[in-house]
Amino acid sequence: MDIIGKIAGEIEVKPAQVEAAVALLDEGCTVPFIARYRKEKTGALTDEQLRKLSERLTYLRNLEEKKQTVITSIQEQEKMTPELMKEIEAAETLVALEDIYRPYRPKRRTRATIAKEAGLEPLANLILLQMTTKSIEEETSSYVNQEKGIETVEAAIAGASDIIAESISDSADYRTWIREKTFKEGSVKSVAKDAEAKSVYETYYDFEEKVSKITGYRILAINRGEKEKILTVKVTAPEIDIINYIEREMIAEDVVRSVKPVKDECLIREGKPGETDIPWTAQVIANAVVDSYDRLIAPAIERDIRSELTEKAEDGAIEVFGKNLTQLLMQPPISGQTVLGWDPAFRTGCKLAVVDPTGKVLDTAVIYPTAPTNEKKIADAKAVLKRFIKKYGITLISCGNGTASRESEQIIVELLHEIPENVSYIITNEAGASVYSASELATEEFPEFDVGQRSAASIARRVQDPLAELVKIDPKSIGVGQYQHDMNQKKLGEALGGVVEAAVNKVGVDLNTASAPLLQYISGISKPVAKNIVAYREENGSFTERKDLLKVPKLGAKAYEQCAGFLRIIGGKNPLDATAVHPESYEATEKLLKKLDVKLGKAGIAGAEMNMAEMAMGRDPVSRLKGITVGEKKKLANELGIGEMTLSDIIEELLRPGRDPREDMPKPILRSDVMEMKDLEVGMVLKGTVRNVIDFGAFVDIGVHQDGLVHISQLTNKKFIKHPLEVVSVGDIVEVKIINVDMEKGRIGLSMIL
Repeated sequence: MDIIGKIAGEIEVKPAQVEAAVALLDEGCTVPFIARYRKEKTGALTDEQLRKLSERLTYLRNLEEKKQTVITSIQEQEKMTPELMKEIEAAETLVALEDIYRPYRPKRRTRATIAKEAGLEPLANLILLQMTTKSIEEETSSYVNQEKGIETVEAAIAGASDIIAESISDSADYRTWIREKTFKEGSVKSVAKDAEAKSVYETYYDFEEKVSKITGYRILAINRGEKEKILTVKVTAPEIDIINYIEREMIAEDVVRSVKPVKDECLIREGKPGETDIPWTAQVIANAVVDSYDRLIAPAIERDIRSELTEKAEDGAIEVFGKNLTQLLMQPPISGQTVLGWDPAFRTGCKLAVVDPTGKVLDTAVIYPTAPTNEKKIADAKAVLKRFIKKYGITLISCGNGTASRESEQIIVELLHEIPENVSYIITNEAGASVYSASELATEEFPEFDVGQRSAASIARRVQDPLAELVKIDPKSIGVGQYQHDMNQKKLGEALGGVVEAAVNKVGVDLNTASAPLLQYISGISKPVAKNIVAYREENGSFTERKDLLKVPKLGAKAYEQCAGFLRIIGGKNPLDATAVHPESYEATEKLLKKLDVKLGKAGIAGAEMNMAEMAMGRDPVSRLKGITVGEKKKLANELGIGEMTLSDIIEELLRPGRDPREDMPKPILRSDVMEMKDLEVGMVLKGTVRNVIDFGAFVDIGVHQDGLVHISQLTNKKFIKHPLEVVSVGDIVEVKIINVDMEKGRIGLSMIL
């Protein structure tokens, strides 16, 4: 198989691009490094393209390895033929390869193997030839052998039928045709085990949909309902068409022509051989076809189809989860504010943590303003809050959206109306905060705090720098997907780990402040090396230049190559260390600056010294860099010995050194008042934040504690969309109209079609 060509066709790029990327991956380069610093080699393949390429490369290489195992096994059995070799080499999936290998795979003892051991294979072959003119008794009596357990003619026929049934089941051509037929015309059907029982699966109590059309989220919901023993699920297939297809393939043409088809029945119906009006050999085959399909093929095809549907549903859900997680991680930081983190609760009290603009925890407390409560407890709680706000200059309250969030929000709004200070609040998605607060990492970070205080600190830090805080939590626990607990956890973990890695490397991290959990996502840095970097920093002080990384234990030249460009040193010896310019391009960058007569200051070229006359003439550094034309860029790249894409990246970094790509994302909504569901009216237009995107719509926080649902049909009327992600992403700020409010069920229907 031409793996390079196949992948190139699948991701729609040139084979040379794939070949270059594969070579880099095989050298040990990471996806973020290749995407950012090897654009010339790969033709600027994106991070997403490279991850798909890497996944397919692994799959296709495993397929080729499996083919060699199959070939060796069949050759050892001395059953390999040129035709079979071509079939194996042409197989494009593991499923297709398994179908081909099935007849040659060593089997456990089956009814067919027992029949063969009893000497019935010649009888089975004779029946398949359909050329005998003898009666069933005459042809079969010689196979009756009591010592081998074949005591009657009927037993001999039954054994031969078992051999025929297994040979039908082992046919790769039949399986492929049946699988495709079932995919096209079959249905997924679910019924309730107890139709009177109330559950969230009532939609699927009597449900049926075509295999070819059923959506991924329905498959995952049905699977969960089956797992919880509420639903019974089955794949129904066009059985009559399938059986008739096999019969036409196996039974003599003149016999098939002589049969008068009856609608909705098999071409040749089951019957006792020798007692029907068709030749007894054809009747045995017809009976074996039905047995083979019912007993061997149908259950296997159903497993295959359900497995494939589940895998596709999981892949789709993982893709949505990944895109949602990307948006969540890339939310812009709210920097420069002292934040009060608020972990809401009822009986155990609300935990508070005051966090300064650098993320340092200044103070903690527990207050009891939520039920069960009284006026004194509320007054005491407000007194603590007022004291904290005045003492620490708190400008923002970050309240978690968990239990007692609504009641806490009400207290916060009351407080804001009572104080002279200008303080806002934000409702923060606290998914995973409890996981973090009980983790070993949180214990190391805050050994003196209990889990509630740690959670409050995390909720505060989530708004100061969402990326730096969320990387401390298992991505699966962040909760911006659907049915994440029902899918392949290894595959989900690997995919989401890739998403976090991509986000961290896209933003870059400050080498002198980044935590070990953040550093371990940087290209080329493992978990142990991340800890070594932090330990080296604590022992030797701040890094002053990137090349000092080579002094870190276990961080060698290859790891340095992969990670250096993503690590920033602010205020170090070399201003380029604060940019995404890779050390391997420093020499070219310095030549560029010299050629343009531009000096690099601590704040980049914008901080370089210049006189008023130069600025007036447009000769300031920014104008000089922006003024480079496309033609000049090509000539300049040749002179500097670098590619044009690398030169463009260097110029962009010099113009906007240390730019945080999160600056381009929508800013979070800060609130100062609260609404309740009872305040909502149909037709009201509000601004909200997209909290989660799923296959059938998006959930939007409009500030009433209960997120509203914008169904996919209400996202836009300007174009047809297949998925909500074509219109919205997690973190987007959107305007929505209230279209219905169900107080009893706590549901809010929203529309973005205003």
